[in-house]
Amino acid sequence: MRSTPLAICEMPSTMTQFSSRLPPITRRTFTRLAASAAVLGAPVLHAQSGNRIVLGQSAAFTGAAAQLGIQFHAGAKLFFDQLNAQGGVNQSRIEIAQLDDGYEPDRCAENTRQLIRDDVFALFGYIGTPTSVVALPLATTAQVPFVAPFTGAMGLRQPFNRMAFHLRASYNDETALIVRNLTNLGINRVGVFYQNDAYGRAGLDGVTLALTERKLEPVAVATVERNSEDVAQAVATLNAAKPQAVVQISAYKSCAAYVRAARAAGFGGTFYNVSFVGTQALADELGKDGAGVVVSQVMPTPYRTTQPITREFLEAVSKGGNRVQPNFSSMEGFLAARLFTEGFRRAGARPTRQSFIAGMESIGDQSFGGFAVSLSPDNHVASRFVELSMLTGDGKVRT
Repeated sequence: MRSTPLAICEMPSTMTQFSSRLPPITRRTFTRLAASAAVLGAPVLHAQSGNRIVLGQSAAFTGAAAQLGIQFHAGAKLFFDQLNAQGGVNQSRIEIAQLDDGYEPDRCAENTRQLIRDDVFALFGYIGTPTSVVALPLATTAQVPFVAPFTGAMGLRQPFNRMAFHLRASYNDETALIVRNLTNLGINRVGVFYQNDAYGRAGLDGVTLALTERKLEPVAVATVERNSEDVAQAVATLNAAKPQAVVQISAYKSCAAYVRAARAAGFGGTFYNVSFVGTQALADELGKDGAGVVVSQVMPTPYRTTQPITREFLEAVSKGGNRVQPNFSSMEGFLAARLFTEGFRRAGARPTRQSFIAGMESIGDQSFGGFAVSLSPDNHVASRFVELSMLTGDGKVRT
């Protein structure tokens, strides 16, 4: 069944770098999907007509990961709205066609086919690893750029794919910083609670790699199904191993359920999450129970005004009537829209998909208000920025 578009929206610290390795299972998955995508065929590349450029976004706008899609989209829309109000870029207005996939790969694949049939200029802001893993081979076969997915999975970055551009650091970068922080604190008994899909396995691989480099391994691992809050077995498995800390690789609903259940069952250690959890959504879910929960971040803080990019973002929020909640997810959408716009601006007076790719690759080393990005013909990962944040008991985030 074809999904119905939600809307077409018109739209005007510490720098840490780590080596990256490809999780083998994810490479095989990508290769298999790329082969199966060949039935679509590759259309001729061309710019969309008139002064209207449409990006296609399949994301979770309902379900247990909905806040990730909602907030990312809100931040991107905020940037594009204000850009369009100033006349757009290259005499074009930028719009986003939304499709809801509920964070389910099958729905995302159908949405992606529909967006490609509808001839969107690029795919933009996909939310999650299991969904992006099925979408990228379709985009690659159709020669449609795939820009700023909300995922750090290495299997979407290696092998190199000229169609794909990543804004954020990888899960290997995030988990390396988490493990380094834990071992610096003298914590070496680490458990992993992870989502039973490509996202969770990518995070588990990152944690395992970082521990292995320190001659350690997880004391126990346990899973939760995607879009589920059934964590009882995972709590029993991990608590029995007596870890000092648990690294969580899932979305905010299941991670919040795990934190509460693990503590109720007697766990007294610490919880670490990667950025995909949705920091503000996790804080909202946990309330006072969030005190001390750590989350790695790959975007500049939207709360401290010491950085120019944060001031720019908050000024845009205010100018837009304070309808967008400032948080890490909306900040990522805002920066993703800015990155796309910079590449599109460099694509020339009559942009095509190929000239857009060349424009993105010509960005080189830039500072977006203090947030460093770097793209080139052989590097499509714009940032390696990672830092840690901590939730407080009043629903706030401290970096």
